[in-house]
Amino acid sequence: MLEDIQNSKDTRNIDINQVGIKDIIYPISLKDRNKGIQNTIAKITMSVMLPHQYKGTHMSRFVEILNKYKDNIDIHNVGSILQDMRERLSSDSSFISLSFPYFMEKTAPVSKMTSLMDYNCEFSGSCSEKGLDFVLKVKVPVQSLCPCSKEISEYGAHNQRSIASISVRFNKTVWIEDLIEIAESSASSSIYSLLKREDEKYITEYAYDNPAFVEDIVRNITEKLMNDSRIIWFEVECENMESIHNHNAWARIERWK
Repeated sequence: MLEDIQNSKDTRNIDINQVGIKDIIYPISLKDRNKGIQNTIAKITMSVMLPHQYKGTHMSRFVEILNKYKDNIDIHNVGSILQDMRERLSSDSSFISLSFPYFMEKTAPVSKMTSLMDYNCEFSGSCSEKGLDFVLKVKVPVQSLCPCSKEISEYGAHNQRSIASISVRFNKTVWIEDLIEIAESSASSSIYSLLKREDEKYITEYAYDNPAFVEDIVRNITEKLMNDSRIIWFEVECENMESIHNHNAWARIERWK
């Protein structure tokens, strides 16, 4: 019988907060508000708390657990995966994060041509004696047009692509699409992957009529999240990739409700 070195005793008396595997690529399925199910690829990190008396954790067991759920990995069974990690790795706490692209079909405002937009999303969870904890995060590219530039310039205003990030804890199902729509409706304009000339004209003029500082965007999003009874905690960030400055503008709001 081969010796189990990981399970041998360590005498340094130091707990390790998290130890595990990082950035394993794995297929997952997600609930899609419009189409039922969406299949995508996730980059997954799995870890557990390692008590001071153990020399190491059993890295292969993380992959074994993933393989157990290989035909049914989705946000709704992450709790079962976390519980399996605690039990199989004899740990008080387990952690998982999944980052993945999520696709939505968007329709151009004038030409009505449709195309797919990808959004970077992350789902993270933990499990301990205190229970389960989950956070859903969505990063949404939007357009912001500077109110100050519009006010002081005779010929136009500078605008930029911005990334609005929304993280939520919730007590009822919150769709990824819901958070994307909240972010897009809080900026100067949405961003699309396919536009014709008539769409570009419309979006340019729409953004000009709806200028927004980075502060405006995070406040607009916050107002909508505060009115959503499903959400119990949120963090909102917005970063403007400035077009005329050698720095980005950034704002953040966090609230427990």
